[in-house]
Amino acid sequence: MDCKLAALLVIGCLSLGGQTTVCADSSPAKAVVMKAGVAKAVITPENWKELTTVMGTKATHKDHDLYARALTLSDGRHRLVIVTYDLNCLDVATPILRKRCRDELRLPPSHLILLGTHNHAAPIQIVPGNFQYGRWLADRLFALISEAVAKEQGPVDVSVGSGHGYFIRTVGNAPADCEIQLLKVAQSGRTLALLFNHPTHPLQSSTTRIDVGHPGYAVDFIEQAVPGATALYTDACGGNQFPDRGIIMRGTPQQVKELGKELGEVVLSIAAGGMTNVTGPITSKLEILSLPLAAPLSYDEAKKLAERESVPLNIGLVPYPHPDRKSNWIRELLRHYEQKIPFPKRTTDRVCTDDGFLVQKLDDGREYPCKYEEVIVATIGPLCFIAMQGEVCAPIGMRIKDALRRKTPLFVTAYMGEHNLYIPTREIVRLDAYQSQVIRIQYASPVGWAPEVEDEMVKGVLKVVTEVTGIEPAQLRR
Repeated sequence: MDCKLAALLVIGCLSLGGQTTVCADSSPAKAVVMKAGVAKAVITPENWKELTTVMGTKATHKDHDLYARALTLSDGRHRLVIVTYDLNCLDVATPILRKRCRDELRLPPSHLILLGTHNHAAPIQIVPGNFQYGRWLADRLFALISEAVAKEQGPVDVSVGSGHGYFIRTVGNAPADCEIQLLKVAQSGRTLALLFNHPTHPLQSSTTRIDVGHPGYAVDFIEQAVPGATALYTDACGGNQFPDRGIIMRGTPQQVKELGKELGEVVLSIAAGGMTNVTGPITSKLEILSLPLAAPLSYDEAKKLAERESVPLNIGLVPYPHPDRKSNWIRELLRHYEQKIPFPKRTTDRVCTDDGFLVQKLDDGREYPCKYEEVIVATIGPLCFIAMQGEVCAPIGMRIKDALRRKTPLFVTAYMGEHNLYIPTREIVRLDAYQSQVIRIQYASPVGWAPEVEDEMVKGVLKVVTEVTGIEPAQLRR
């Protein structure tokens, strides 16, 4: 090995953003010189007043611009790109962006991790009138990724650490997951990027104002505290978790900013503490997990339900925010019986449309249709980076982490890719809580979740982890 390169590697193992760390693997044969690039851009549409927000309203004011941020990591052979955005989900832009990145940047979907902050104070792409915004987003994010690639520099060190933010509450008879995970990228002691997560819905101050919620204000706080660094936030598995103040997700502007500061302070304390150096080669795999669905209500039960709920039966599927959207599933249930359409038994029996309906097929010939449940498992040296599609409930994320945390460094997140379908726990399915209902009332599925969805989700993700890393997860008993 070149002496200068060897010296750089030793220095990189001993000094990371001013902190003393230990290399996860300092073997010269496996040493990798990594490069990283960062970029950020405003993604607030010019016509934001005309577009429908996540809450089904039209915004009247803008308190904070929406941003997207990109982090690229290259080991010289493979590149991993992580993009975060102040949106509930990327939706329409996802298949377009995946194709462009593959064709023009030679970046396969498995190496493109698209992560939402779960922001509710922003336009939502599943409304047909907002589809053009989604297509614009695809172009905007492609340019952002290209910029980050062009800015790659090195050598950099990648490290991970974790802490806790005890400012959340849970629903669904579940324990709380308060873990905050941090991935730090530094060059010669200077922090380039801080990617962090937390498993909770965001705290928002309004349904009629464009804003970024408390995670966006945490990002602002961190970037002000660490000049020159790019902070990126991604929501972790918090589908059943909420901030500990306000009403559900609603708080005052002051509460939103104070919670953002609290979250930012925890992240900075993690960054200033002992972190594990995971600098090393990159691998990644995208897999579609097939999750189980329940049997349908009987035809007689379906007819009685439609009558009891005064369901209009001749309007077909109506998109968000139409007031009859919640009864789409009942119309679909009756249609399946009356037209003798086979009911889906697994999530992979259906594909999701741009307006968020689970249907038998798409006729537009797209290369990357949305099917549930997507998971990407990537490695950076010994780090196992797990990104799951949709609003995964916290106990699922906790079970995955508990099975692996003694085996390897971890970063686990959700809200990846296209469409935010809740992935509920067995208990939430038993209660038929909101997170269990969403597959029907928002996605027009004629059937709901089987109770086994939690177990099959955990087993499916861990199976992909083993395929990618060779790690056998700890066998946990419930």
